[in-house]
Amino acid sequence: MEEKLFDGAFFSKLATLRMSSKMKMTAGMSGGRKSSMKGNSVEFSDFREYILGDDIRKIDWNAYGRMDRLFIKLFQEEKEGVFRIFVDGSKSMDYGEKKKSILARRIAGMLSYIVLNNLDRVYLTKLGDGALQPGKGMTGRQSFQKILLALENMTFEGNSSLYEGIQKCKISGHGITILISDFFNEEELEPMLRYLVYQKQEIILIHTLAAEEIDPDLEGHLNLIDMESRKDLRVSMSGSVLKKYQKTLHAFQERLIELSRKYQAHYMFVSTEDALDKFIFEGIRSGQLERL
Repeated sequence: MEEKLFDGAFFSKLATLRMSSKMKMTAGMSGGRKSSMKGNSVEFSDFREYILGDDIRKIDWNAYGRMDRLFIKLFQEEKEGVFRIFVDGSKSMDYGEKKKSILARRIAGMLSYIVLNNLDRVYLTKLGDGALQPGKGMTGRQSFQKILLALENMTFEGNSSLYEGIQKCKISGHGITILISDFFNEEELEPMLRYLVYQKQEIILIHTLAAEEIDPDLEGHLNLIDMESRKDLRVSMSGSVLKKYQKTLHAFQERLIELSRKYQAHYMFVSTEDALDKFIFEGIRSGQLERL
């Protein structure tokens, strides 16, 4: 029986966190994030001198009394942040004694909870098996149950083209794109990052691997089967082969980090052996999550 995705201890940690972004949102509906545009929010921003045609209701009469000149109060408009969370739904994500698919859904659920509680908008999308399962934009705390249902019903099968799937989504305006994947289709990563930067996205890559992938406990003559292509490979596992595997894995992660730096994306690595507390801590340290 598959372990339960969410429990009380999981949710108790979420109430003290919120998603933070270094960018100023410049588009969207009224929400909880400061915009560089001037609007009619209750939060004061600045003064400017009155110009014929301005709304006289915005005149600061106290300033007029002190300076005998007319000034208009400017207010900073609040805009909602737009977060797009993509979960890699390929079969490889369903691997491990502790499955990557469970970890990915828990992370997606946690981030969705934080976004909704911060009065921002979240889109949850599964990428996999040649099909796109896009989520509708959701706002408000009451939407969280819909997110949970979508995550609980999410399946992991076949292979996926992350770049192709993301291209099918209509991304417009500034926002934050979060991708949760094992990134085994590494060749797609750079064009995908380039595309997201072009679409004015701040990018967060959450790299998930199973414990068995990080430190495989294999020996002898084995017949390995690819979970997605079903192709098999005969190998003889030895100490030297395992060392070569570790070296290749390290180079793979370094490549992901290098690409993240190149495109100013944020890279986070999470193992299925890690507690979500570690993910939260790493997020706080990197500036992506901060305590309220």
